[in-house]
Amino acid sequence: MPASVGTPWLWAGFSLLIAALLALDLGVFHRRAHEVRAREALTWSVVWVALALLWGAGVWLRFGPARGLEYLAGYLIEKALSVDNIFVFLVIFTYFAVPAPAQHRVLFWGILGAVVFRMAFILAGAALLEAFHWTIYLFGAILVVTGARMLRGREETVHPERHPLIRWLQHRLPLTPRYHGARFVVREGSRVVATPLVLALATVELTDILFAVDSIPAIFAVTRDPFIVYTSNIFAILGLRALYFLLAGLLVRLRYLHLGLGLVLVFVGVKMVLSEVYPIPVGVSLAVVAALIGAAAVASIALPGAGARAGGAAHAAPPEDPRPGSYG
Repeated sequence: MPASVGTPWLWAGFSLLIAALLALDLGVFHRRAHEVRAREALTWSVVWVALALLWGAGVWLRFGPARGLEYLAGYLIEKALSVDNIFVFLVIFTYFAVPAPAQHRVLFWGILGAVVFRMAFILAGAALLEAFHWTIYLFGAILVVTGARMLRGREETVHPERHPLIRWLQHRLPLTPRYHGARFVVREGSRVVATPLVLALATVELTDILFAVDSIPAIFAVTRDPFIVYTSNIFAILGLRALYFLLAGLLVRLRYLHLGLGLVLVFVGVKMVLSEVYPIPVGVSLAVVAALIGAAAVASIALPGAGARAGGAAHAAPPEDPRPGSYG
């Protein structure tokens, strides 16, 4: 495996950059909780994509076209796969009846946690690939099986109320059934109690960990450099909040998106399994991934149908009782 381009200084510099961007986001532009409208979401989507491409240009100029293409392919794969997170966010916010002005705050802290967890997963995955080469076939098989399940429409239904950790929190945390703006904890009399936002945030974190099991091995299929994997992954999920507010109401129309995502997972899984026999150039991988996602989007718009999403990695189950008061 070629040496990583990520020196300690680069890792530290990138971490400081992400910390500064997140602090600017929450501390300046979103200091006051408010409902994010489509125009604001579009602006922030453009900003995050521009920052990601600017970083990619820097990788290209500093480390060459090969690393630049690896970064871009990893970013595109993660961006495409992260779209399915949006459906899960809809389930979570519906189930917990999260007020619109508080949703951005939940996603902010959820993605901040994802930044930390994904660094741990990526470093662990890189260590496994370095120490036990056969794990490349395990990662590839996981991707192929997951992609095949999506193509067959075998999807995992999200039930926040059934997760053991959420049930444990419901019974162990002092909870108030009422929301208090975008606050996670409030004082009621002599007690400090958690609002339902804590449960929503915990569910967001748990589902992101599940999604990371698919997305991180997928990026390892196009590059083994942990720094390229991490930076492309993080820039993709940083723009996920804005993408959620921009596309949440439109994604039900992308009824063939799950087919495109399933084919992407199968392709990168096969690429990983065959990497020792027939390594597929990263430029070809980038073109194939872009073509599959683009074709799924175009087909969803152009072909007639009911407009409902046919399947995917996760979808909503009707909540048994969506009222915040049912969590106490």
